[in-house]
Amino acid sequence: SGTSVAIHIDGELVAQVHHESGMKHAELIGNALVEVLEKSNLKPLELTALAVGRGPGLFTGLRVGIAAGIMFSEACSSGLVGVVSHHAIAVQLYTENPELLQKPLLVSTDARRGEVYWCLYGGLDSAGVPIVLRGPSVEKHAHIVELLTDSYPDFNERTGGASAAWVGRLAQREILEGKRNTDVSAMYLRAPDAAEPKPNQFFAAAPEISAAPDTAASHAISGSAK
Repeated sequence: SGTSVAIHIDGELVAQVHHESGMKHAELIGNALVEVLEKSNLKPLELTALAVGRGPGLFTGLRVGIAAGIMFSEACSSGLVGVVSHHAIAVQLYTENPELLQKPLLVSTDARRGEVYWCLYGGLDSAGVPIVLRGPSVEKHAHIVELLTDSYPDFNERTGGASAAWVGRLAQREILEGKRNTDVSAMYLRAPDAAEPKPNQFFAAAPEISAAPDTAASHAISGSAK
């Protein structure tokens, strides 16, 4: 997935910057934040809330996005909101394709290793927030179909990526319903792809040192202002 930043004012999308590249999150996010503020003619201190996508997703993109969101939120003194990225994708799919509301909807995204991140939805509630039936989780696609078929023999399936515009829209709906989620921890759902190197055979392994856990992150950041 790419790097995405957006700004809403009174529920309306006023500016968005989206880079499709799934690489160089760290290089792109800073300039994207500057660009979206310039497009909206807003200053950082005018933002009242900042939403970040929590995944589930791949390790590097999540770490970069959430870390950027935390730092930017602290700098502009705005409240920080965490949004499950697949929930934002579901909102977009339901909004753009109302016919999908007639059956359960399986939203899946590439998790590599032959697996997908997935979540099953049963439409939208009265506030326009997705109703979760199963997930989020990460598994082989064939296993997901086998798992769901008995309980949900007829469901639609769609793939997609969470953009900041829809992360922001969902965050606003949740806030208005009193469901503001301040948890911005990343939903990795499994260990990172990179493996820890083995100790050099000529030297003893270094002792393990405990440190504060890394702040995890997502690629989609959305701000709102009045």
